[in-house]
Amino acid sequence: MPFQNSETGGADVIKDEAADRSSMPERRTGLSGWLDGIRSTRTGALTLKIVIGLIGTVMVAGGLIMVPFPGPGWLVVFAGLAVLATEFQWAHKLLEFGKRTLRAWTEWYKRQGWTVRILVLIVTVAAAGVIVYFGLRTLGIDVIAIAARFI
Repeated sequence: MPFQNSETGGADVIKDEAADRSSMPERRTGLSGWLDGIRSTRTGALTLKIVIGLIGTVMVAGGLIMVPFPGPGWLVVFAGLAVLATEFQWAHKLLEFGKRTLRAWTEWYKRQGWTVRILVLIVTVAAAGVIVYFGLRTLGIDVIAIAARFI
């Protein structure tokens, strides 16, 4: 039997019994339930949209800056889109498009022979090398001049 609060009398018992008979689904728990609680008010929904929008935008922008450099650039872009997709339908569609494109590229790459795979590897490493070289150049570090001193 549910706990009866002395201030509300039998109201808690009646509400619990009515909830048990209700055909409405139970409230979600965990993060989803917490987000639903925030979205239940107009102010909360707008605040959540702004916060998620800012966090996701910073992640996508940071990831796009990291893309030319060796590291997790694309991973951060996709993670930022996943964050944005929790609140924005356009981000969800873009994320799905990106996943389909990545899957198609991966399937194409798997079907290729060793010569194409090695060629793709060489082009990727060369592009990364050029990007790192010019990135260091903008910082005032000339890798070729440093290497020439050791030769």
